[in-house]
Amino acid sequence: MVTAETARSIVGITGNVISFGLFLSPLPTVYKICEKKAVEGFSPIPYLATLLNCMMWVLYGIPLVHPHSLLVVTINGTGLLLQTIYLTIFILYSTPPLRRKVLKFVSAEILFMMAVVIGVLMGAKTHEKRSLIVGVMSVVFGTCMYASPLAAMRLVIRTRSVEYMPFSISMASFLNSICWTLYAVIRFDIFITIPNGLGTLLSLAQLVLYATYYYSSTPPKDEPKLDLQLPTATVAPRNDNAIPFISTR
Repeated sequence: MVTAETARSIVGITGNVISFGLFLSPLPTVYKICEKKAVEGFSPIPYLATLLNCMMWVLYGIPLVHPHSLLVVTINGTGLLLQTIYLTIFILYSTPPLRRKVLKFVSAEILFMMAVVIGVLMGAKTHEKRSLIVGVMSVVFGTCMYASPLAAMRLVIRTRSVEYMPFSISMASFLNSICWTLYAVIRFDIFITIPNGLGTLLSLAQLVLYATYYYSSTPPKDEPKLDLQLPTATVAPRNDNAIPFISTR
């Protein structure tokens, strides 16, 4: 008989695989930027948001904050590395004004994280308090990340075209959110349930929109480019019994 903890571990591993795929989803956009040597109308904001989200969950998963959370650190550490690479390329091919703006945002995020690390480690003396503080902050940033597709959904409704909302990204986001919501339900964790439950609803709404406008889609004209080849920031699980051989979350 499969125990609840075994089922939770299986779901967690599956979630790691899907999450890694989502972190790789910007590659087509990054390739276009490198090929054209210009960022054109693509926005750096989702990359910046994902970078901060990954940094927050890496902090959540370290032993000083929440012990035995290897599953948290590995996948978000991977996401942190990939977002750093994406932003480096974005900065390299940006115009000088945009480059300065992105660098300011990155600097602000690093200073913010330094303040959080110092405040949490010095101000909270127990793992429970540290996990609570960082977990709540991570939920806030994760929820903001999952809300980011709203702009794309408005564009789909306005143009009656799904050109700027790729099906593969929406489906991967839906599967990812479902996976981590199920993970949270098996052994209830509010930090995982809130953002991933919201992510499930928003991703499902995207799929409904896609089905609604797919056959009536016509290429929109004179619409600004939106960078939708972006990973949905995965809210890392609170893993009290991390599996030591996992190296992708």
